[in-house]
Amino acid sequence: MSNKRLIGPFKQLITMRGLSVKGAISDDKLHVLENAAIGVENGLILEVGLFDEMAHNYDEIDEINEGVVGLPGFVDCHTHMVWGGSRARDYSLRMRGETYEKILEEGGGIFDTVEKTRAEEKEILVRNFQEHVFRHLGFGVTTIEVKSGYGLSKESELKMLEVIQEADVKADLIATCLAAHVCPKEFSDKSQYLNYVLEEILPEIKKRDLATRVDAFIEPSAFPAAVARGYLEKAKALGFELTLHADQFKPGGSELAVELGAQSADHLEATDKNGITHLAKSNTVAVALPGASVGLGMQFTPARELLDEGASLAIATDWNPGSAPMGDLITQAALIGIYEKLSTAEVFAGVTFRAANALGLSDRGAIETGKVADFLTFATSDFREILYHQGMMKPTDVWKKGVRIDKSV
Repeated sequence: MSNKRLIGPFKQLITMRGLSVKGAISDDKLHVLENAAIGVENGLILEVGLFDEMAHNYDEIDEINEGVVGLPGFVDCHTHMVWGGSRARDYSLRMRGETYEKILEEGGGIFDTVEKTRAEEKEILVRNFQEHVFRHLGFGVTTIEVKSGYGLSKESELKMLEVIQEADVKADLIATCLAAHVCPKEFSDKSQYLNYVLEEILPEIKKRDLATRVDAFIEPSAFPAAVARGYLEKAKALGFELTLHADQFKPGGSELAVELGAQSADHLEATDKNGITHLAKSNTVAVALPGASVGLGMQFTPARELLDEGASLAIATDWNPGSAPMGDLITQAALIGIYEKLSTAEVFAGVTFRAANALGLSDRGAIETGKVADFLTFATSDFREILYHQGMMKPTDVWKKGVRIDKSV
């Protein structure tokens, strides 16, 4: 049964139509429709145009009674939103000057979250995760990538991925196996642990269709590129898409991501000229995680340089309990925009269609015929106001697959 409806009028509709997947974008390239409307049917965008011209073709009209700006639903292509416990102690230590690596070496950081996540009942993890997703959806994030990586054992990694699969949420969730986050304490040899993941964890994930993507943290303190390469090649041979935590503290991971044809290389705070050149010449999306820069008190990803060299840049939250506890995409996007001197178009692209591309999704991130009907409204008549308020302006309404989300439940 068809549910054809018209939604509008939007004072301004920023469609993100016709913009390049790679390189810099000036604001004059934005497709801005005035007094616009979106026709939806069966969860997809049927047509986009002027409200007055389209209204007579629809029996059902979902009228917007205020002057608003419409944008595509946001895509957060890098999160760690399933976890147990808190890392407030770590944050306090970093404020006093302790480094992320030092805290990890002393058994804190990721290891602390692993211990608490392993011990937490799955029902509680599901409940907390659903709350995270509900908040994210209310802030306009309609598609969310979610990683495992706080289990580091077969039982606990599968438990985390089951949480993602079993969650009763309205956002679309893309699960990624990050069993190669750090080497757990039970293993003294990193290569031995990665073989364990290949032999014991990934086949079960594949069998149960718990995730289609594999990630690895490429750092000397986690998994050096030389150690991780064979693991990632074998994971790819098993049919998994790849994404990498790359160049957060040391360069080199982005080159590995490009060489292996990864969908994205994420973090990149320590990316050097060589890494930037590799990314710019590839189809691997560079994913900036400004929340980690803020949470760790370190430099931002060199977003301006990446774009100017021709790379594709997405922006994600890295929402996790340790290095990036904020979990607010629009705030983080506004911050990296002003510090890295990005255009409004580049920021919006980074949280919509370019972020979707980092997940291998071509059916969302723009408001055009045939795309998933995910879009947002902001209570302003000028799209520039959204980033100007540095995250304080949140969406008034969120539509997921053409249905307005009730943000009160």
